[in-house]
Amino acid sequence: MANFLTTVIKAIPIGLATTFKNIFKKPITLEYPDVKPDLSPRYRGLHYLARYDDGEERCVCCGLCAAACPANCIYMEPYENERGERKAKIYIINEIRCIFCGYCEEACPEEAIFLGREFEFAKYNIPDFIYTKDMLLDNFDKIEKERRVKEGHKFIRKTRFDFRSPTPTMGPDDV
Repeated sequence: MANFLTTVIKAIPIGLATTFKNIFKKPITLEYPDVKPDLSPRYRGLHYLARYDDGEERCVCCGLCAAACPANCIYMEPYENERGERKAKIYIINEIRCIFCGYCEEACPEEAIFLGREFEFAKYNIPDFIYTKDMLLDNFDKIEKERRVKEGHKFIRKTRFDFRSPTPTMGPDDV
C-alpha cells in the first residue's frame, strides 16, 4: 500500500506539470473535415485518366503503363474506333494492389494517366476499389473542375498528333 501511495504522489505532480507545460501552446491538431491537411508536393493519390480539350480520352491503350507497373494492378484491352484510332475498350486499375509508385504516369507517352492528389477514397467493400475507365475519366472531370478554380497540373502536350496527315499537327506549346 505504501508503494502505491508513493507512486500516486509522484505521478500526479508529473502529470499536472506536463498538462500546465502544454496548456498555453498552440494546438497541432487539425479540425479534419473542415481543414484539409497540407500534402507534400510529391504526394501521389487516386488515379485518373485525362481527356483532350475536346473531351476525348487521351489513352491509346499502348500498354506501357501496365508493363511498368510493379504491382501488376493495371489491365487493359484495346479496340479501334470508327476513325481507325486505337483506344482502350477496357481499362481497369485495382487500387488495393497499387503501391502508388507513379511508374504508370512516367511510362505513359500520351500523358493519359496521372496520380492525383485525392486522398479521401476509403470504401467499405473491396470491389469498390476496382476503378474502371469510366470511373477514372470521372475522376479527371472532378479534378478538372477543381483545377479551374486553382491552377494545378499542366499538360505538356496540349493537342494530339494526327498521324493520318503527312505531317503531324502540333500545337505551339508542344515539344
